[in-house]
Amino acid sequence: METCQNLVHDAGLGLRRSFLSEIVDHPPENVSFYEVAPENWMTLGGKLGKQFRALTERFDFVCHGLSLSIGSSDPLDEDFVRAVKAFLSEHRIKFYSEHLSYCSHEGHLYDLMPIPFTSDAVKHVAERIKQVQDILEQKIAIENVSYYAAPGQEMDEIAFFNAVAEEADCDVLIDINNIYVNSINHGYDAEAFLRAIPAKRIAYAHIAGHYVEADDFLVDTHGAEVIDPVWKLLGKAYELYGVFPTLLERDFNIPSLDVLLKEVDTIRSIQKAWGSQHEQRTA
Repeated sequence: METCQNLVHDAGLGLRRSFLSEIVDHPPENVSFYEVAPENWMTLGGKLGKQFRALTERFDFVCHGLSLSIGSSDPLDEDFVRAVKAFLSEHRIKFYSEHLSYCSHEGHLYDLMPIPFTSDAVKHVAERIKQVQDILEQKIAIENVSYYAAPGQEMDEIAFFNAVAEEADCDVLIDINNIYVNSINHGYDAEAFLRAIPAKRIAYAHIAGHYVEADDFLVDTHGAEVIDPVWKLLGKAYELYGVFPTLLERDFNIPSLDVLLKEVDTIRSIQKAWGSQHEQRTA
């Protein structure tokens, strides 16, 4: 089974329809790859569909899903997975990632709900990931998610995340902002979490902004600029594991493309700094 690890490189940007035309007309030089949610693009036609095709023919793309609901007790939607497979093939998309969460129970819930951190849940989720990988005929990456409660917890978040990845033999998508948000909300050491990540499985990373509800309560919104502690945490990840592909997410309060590209430049500058240091240490 093909691994998705390191099939893209450098810095990426989540593609949104609001700036699709601008990207088509003037592709930014600092963006090495783009990411889309397949649910929002699979049935796209007309002018937008043609613009999207023009981009996938020229640039590397990855997919980050919203509705696979990998932790649900509902039967796996195999028809949806096959549709994703066809979409990946049609546009030569490098790979597919999803949230380690669920969003359905006898119907879609329209939110990403946390999976209980239990041994039974590890087995259940891992089997569903294996099903998806068998249908796609390639590995997928699972993302560590933000969560605000952990009912029935038998193990901590990183132990659960690692157990699922190991049992399913899948890759991982590291969300740097989610690590930071969870570390504040649940009182754990973000750097210790990073150090426990299965480095050999890292496919790429996300970085984004969040909303500050209170000093000890952050909300993962992807609706603001990335803050300095999150940038520093990204640098620490590169220090630990070397530079890996990293994508900027922005889903709400989307500013001008120029503002987003400045944050992509920040990713690239941190990558360049830590890449040089990593090369010197390993020379």
